[in-house]
Amino acid sequence: MSPIPRLIKVLNIVAKYRLHDFLQDQAAANSLRLLLRGYGATWSVFGTPAVEKDAHRNRRLRLALEELGPIYIKFGQLLSTRRDFLDTDLADELSGLQDDVPPFTTSGIVEIVEQSLGLSVDEVFDDLSIAPLASASVAQVHSAKLKNGDEVVVKVIRPGIEKTINADLKLLKWIAKVVESRLSFGKRLRSVEVVNDYEQVILDELNLLSEAANTTQLKHNFQDSNILYVPKIYWDFCRENVMVAERIYGIPVSNVEQLNAAGVNMKKLAETGVEIFFTQVFNHSFFHADMHPGNIFVDAKDPENPQYIAIDCAIIGSLSDDDQQYLARNLLAIFKRDYRRVAQLHVECGWVPKQTNIHQFETAMRSVCEPIFEKPLKDISFGLLLVQLFSTASKFEMEVQPSLVLLQKTLLNVEGLGRELYPELDLWQTALPFLESWNKKRLNPLTLAAKLAENIPNWIEQLPQLPQLMIDTLNDSKQLAKINETLLEQQQQHRQHLTNSRRALKLVGGCAFAGALLSLYPPVAQAMVQLPSISLSLAIIGVVFLCFRR
Repeated sequence: MSPIPRLIKVLNIVAKYRLHDFLQDQAAANSLRLLLRGYGATWSVFGTPAVEKDAHRNRRLRLALEELGPIYIKFGQLLSTRRDFLDTDLADELSGLQDDVPPFTTSGIVEIVEQSLGLSVDEVFDDLSIAPLASASVAQVHSAKLKNGDEVVVKVIRPGIEKTINADLKLLKWIAKVVESRLSFGKRLRSVEVVNDYEQVILDELNLLSEAANTTQLKHNFQDSNILYVPKIYWDFCRENVMVAERIYGIPVSNVEQLNAAGVNMKKLAETGVEIFFTQVFNHSFFHADMHPGNIFVDAKDPENPQYIAIDCAIIGSLSDDDQQYLARNLLAIFKRDYRRVAQLHVECGWVPKQTNIHQFETAMRSVCEPIFEKPLKDISFGLLLVQLFSTASKFEMEVQPSLVLLQKTLLNVEGLGRELYPELDLWQTALPFLESWNKKRLNPLTLAAKLAENIPNWIEQLPQLPQLMIDTLNDSKQLAKINETLLEQQQQHRQHLTNSRRALKLVGGCAFAGALLSLYPPVAQAMVQLPSISLSLAIIGVVFLCFRR
């Protein structure tokens, strides 16, 4: 199916909400703005007239994102957390996308739950609210009470949402292929691979069994922790499009006024958020990758030691051991302004080509970072610094790392959230001790010994196979040696054959040439006339010789 119909629909919505207004301050985008404005004027004549003529462009953007669907709503959610980048009014408007998306028709909630569970609502619940507690881009949540008295929430996937998501993914794939094939930097961006990774993420979000499993794992990771609480999952009542979980009570992390009224230590709260992020990434390699304010609450029972509550674990990120180590070492090098080490690590981990000139790369990194580091650390946006570093590295053919895309997004979320809670948050001061401690622990002999001990059972299991593996390896080596010896002999024989052929040709050619000269001598010529076969033979030999020479 062609992505063109979906593209036309996107352009129609852009025209409908007059989003070309956002380009009016961008000189470099004048042509695009005029094109969109002209398209919008034409569309408003033949299509539906533009909506809310007096509405501010920020409100029109939020309404457009809501109408475009889940993928665009999630983009708006990410933008809403970056109050250090966005206009305050725009950030406030986009924050409505976090948990205030218009709900779908509620008359079918009971039918959806009963069809999915194979049980009547009365068999499972004492009460099920028809009105949703919250409505998001992919699903909405309803309050309920189980037969045993437990207060729970019932999450239900929006009916028909798969069709919209698949259409958007098809459009994104088409755009990604065009970018990779037509633009000079397309291959470096690896846009097709990034879109494919995002496709897996968004499709996982449509499967509530996957979210339930993620929630259970995250709860297990923090079961002995007092900094993050994760609600319980009721597995007996979970299906692909329905999930039942413990209902939590807390203050929305975006409600700063209520947090202050509760006497919450905002500095501690912001720093704890950073600690949770780095713990998930480096200790667990399993991190909540959708940490926008709509998914985070605060338990303020102990205001001096507030506890986070995380919900909506549909999007989870994970890093390999190699990615973890390289990322941590890169961050440590950046913190310490060791640009030579940053350049070397980029080459070692394959983020830039091996033939990259280390000195030039180091110089480029220094020219970007040093002006930024002249500011107090608390005034430096870590997320913005990484964006500028990656932009600089792209000039050295750095490829986009799909495995780090979710991590970068989450880091932007965490930093934006932390600065909103506590504007004086020094992410560097909070992160550096954690990374140094993690690195020391990684290199600790006891840690290395524990890893060895962990692998010993696997090695023991393989011990009986080692003799046969060694015999196979020796046999393979002998066979390889024989093959090499045979090839060498064949090469030598071929060379000798060529040498002999050349010598024979030279000898025969020489004889033919000598015969030809002798035939010019009168006595010899007379004999040649009498013996024409000799003359013919010499002529043929001479021609063959010349052909071989050519």
